[in-house]
Amino acid sequence: MRVGFLSTAHVHVDAYVGNVRAAGAEATGVTDDDAERGARWADAHGVPWFSSPERLLDTVDAVVVGSETVHHRRLVEQAAAAGVAVLCEKPLATNEDDARAIVDVCAAAGVPLMTAFPMRFSPPLRECAALLADGALGRVYACTGTNQSVLPTRHGAWFADPVLAGGGAVMDHVVHLADVLRWYLGEDPVEVYAATNRVLHRDTVAVETGALVMLGYPGGVFATIDSSWSRPEGYPTWGGLTLELVGEHGTIAVDPFSQHLTVHRAPPGRLDWPAWGSDANQAMIEEFLDAARHRRRPSVTGEDGLAATRVALAASWSAARGAPVAVG
Repeated sequence: MRVGFLSTAHVHVDAYVGNVRAAGAEATGVTDDDAERGARWADAHGVPWFSSPERLLDTVDAVVVGSETVHHRRLVEQAAAAGVAVLCEKPLATNEDDARAIVDVCAAAGVPLMTAFPMRFSPPLRECAALLADGALGRVYACTGTNQSVLPTRHGAWFADPVLAGGGAVMDHVVHLADVLRWYLGEDPVEVYAATNRVLHRDTVAVETGALVMLGYPGGVFATIDSSWSRPEGYPTWGGLTLELVGEHGTIAVDPFSQHLTVHRAPPGRLDWPAWGSDANQAMIEEFLDAARHRRRPSVTGEDGLAATRVALAASWSAARGAPVAVG
């Protein structure tokens, strides 16, 4: 299996190239609109550099789209036209029309489209899903989740560019938990209310850095998501994700990033948290490669990405209006 990388803008591609190789596939090449950035990444990871997507797509069976969000549609359309399977970073797009187009063009071309939601492959979250399916909680009443991180501009300034990313902390972080909740509850929210602020990093970025998003579901369940860039710069890791569910028979709390060591380094007070637990990225890449190899529908689809993107967009619109809005 030959895998290419369409852009190196997203920080996750640094991990994905290792996951591709660990799965026994070949990292065939990389291209990037920012030639300097792409060539530097190619050299660092030992991946051949291609000067254009067209040249790369002629040599691969599957691609990872890791560009700035606003460029996803263009790159996915090129991959679909070449008959190449696509793993696209989240959120799918900066607006619903582009997100829908990404899903439709891959369906029309008959190519597998998977959204990069590694949390679907996290063993703690999968164990929680199994407990829910077995009725351990009974009826679920409410959920509360957090997805908090450091300011991501240290990985790329584009994360805080409203044109390239579609927004700030809302677009960056809402989609993961929106997707997990869709997975767990089996339905999408019908209403979203969000409040955002720029209390943190006010002098650094012009987009929202803190957000609280409230979701209402047709079955009566309500949920909250704290999607904030609230971790300090010296935090031991990029951030984390947690989820707690309250049901008629009890509660479940999940912290999938808690499996780590604590390493003390100089200068005094500096900590690192090297993970020793499972690698959700690896399981996601293996699922994608298998779907690409057999030209089948992946377990996490483009439709899942579209649904989560709709929630994030609704949250942004709600925060701008100061009122609840309907999803979609």
